[in-house]
Amino acid sequence: MKRPESPLPSEPALDETRAMNRRLCLLAGLSGLTWSASSLLTPVRAGGQLEEPLADSVRSALASAIANSAPPEPVFSNTERRLAYLRWLGAMSDRLQRRKPDFQTRIEFLQTVWYETRRAGLDTTMVMGLIQVESAFRKFAISRVGARGYMQIMPFWSRVIGDGEVGKLFDMRVNLRFGCVILRHYLDRERGDTFMALGRYNGSRGRAEYPNAVYAAARNWIHPDA
Repeated sequence: MKRPESPLPSEPALDETRAMNRRLCLLAGLSGLTWSASSLLTPVRAGGQLEEPLADSVRSALASAIANSAPPEPVFSNTERRLAYLRWLGAMSDRLQRRKPDFQTRIEFLQTVWYETRRAGLDTTMVMGLIQVESAFRKFAISRVGARGYMQIMPFWSRVIGDGEVGKLFDMRVNLRFGCVILRHYLDRERGDTFMALGRYNGSRGRAEYPNAVYAAARNWIHPDA
């Protein structure tokens, strides 16, 4: 099912977006960063997770999952598993080249996605589809509701289970860690129902548009070794 297009923003909204882009670009220049204007505050077709009360035990478990700083280095039990990973990495790198032309950036991103999805017990192919829908693989994407980065994390999560530093949500590894931990949490709440969990992730639980968009996008990342 094709996801319906979002309405075009009004002129005042475009002017405000351009102004914010200019301010962010200025900040990037002052801090020595090399962000491109197109990657900053580009409108994305994403919703936002809803802040819900969490039991103390759940909050502690999520915070612990976020805080674990183990490096994203996959460990393989045998040579065949490692070769399967390398085949997947090569194929995904080729498919992602148009969106991420820099080889090293592309490989680091894919390695981290592989690691974080397996760490959280998620389907890597589905998460790649989710990232495509949420941010179109743009590291500095910001939605109209303030969700940030690759997996469009709402800032309140940084306060609820992180260290409160919202700016870290633009860090690739931090963003992917938050996104995978949050999606795992929603899957657990929905007893493994990916349709409902994806809707909850998007803040549109029970509606078909978002899950169907993720399922469709995931087809672009199917690979026998995934």
